[in-house]
Amino acid sequence: MELTFIIRIFIAGILGGLIGIEREYRAKEAGFRTHFLVALGSALFMVVSQYGFSHILETSPNVSLDPSRIASQVVSGIGFIGAGTIIFQKHVVRGLTTAAGLWVTSAIGLATGAGLYTVSVASTILVLICLEVLNYTIQHFGTRHISFSFISPDKAHIDEILLRLKNEKAVLHSYRVKLESFQAKEVYHVSMEMVMKRSKFDNGFIDFISEFDGVTVENIE
Repeated sequence: MELTFIIRIFIAGILGGLIGIEREYRAKEAGFRTHFLVALGSALFMVVSQYGFSHILETSPNVSLDPSRIASQVVSGIGFIGAGTIIFQKHVVRGLTTAAGLWVTSAIGLATGAGLYTVSVASTILVLICLEVLNYTIQHFGTRHISFSFISPDKAHIDEILLRLKNEKAVLHSYRVKLESFQAKEVYHVSMEMVMKRSKFDNGFIDFISEFDGVTVENIE
């Protein structure tokens, strides 16, 4: 019997690790170790919940236990871990997919701990397919929030950059220009926050800014 429990925990760790590898490859907040531990811990809680108190039931016939009580608390507990991966920064919410991945990983761990191997494996495959399809869709059709700043010696360059961004269908959220002294010269310090298509950004956004003489990119994220 104990060998069966060990196999369940082992399989749960592998399935969670597979999801974690995908998240690690995408450089997300929670990677292989986090998903591995979440799946393994969830499976262990399920095993303890179902079989950990069987000796009490055998010796005390008047005692009744709910076998799902401990496992049900995993759902609440995983919410705290998932919340830690969600970040709200500069009008953008990040980490929702990773948080959802941890949540479903815990569910896979619970299912594996209950001995539902087919359901667990099928769910893992569906999660990986969903993440890959989602990533492909976002890369080709999604948008990206960009916050960047640069220095320009000529205000005409700024106007030209704004015009080019408008032609690229970029949506400007904020735009600040400040005249400063830089290396004994007066320059314009520009900060922008905008949303544009990922395909446009990946196809040489920094190169496009660098086309203008004297324009220096300070920060971009």
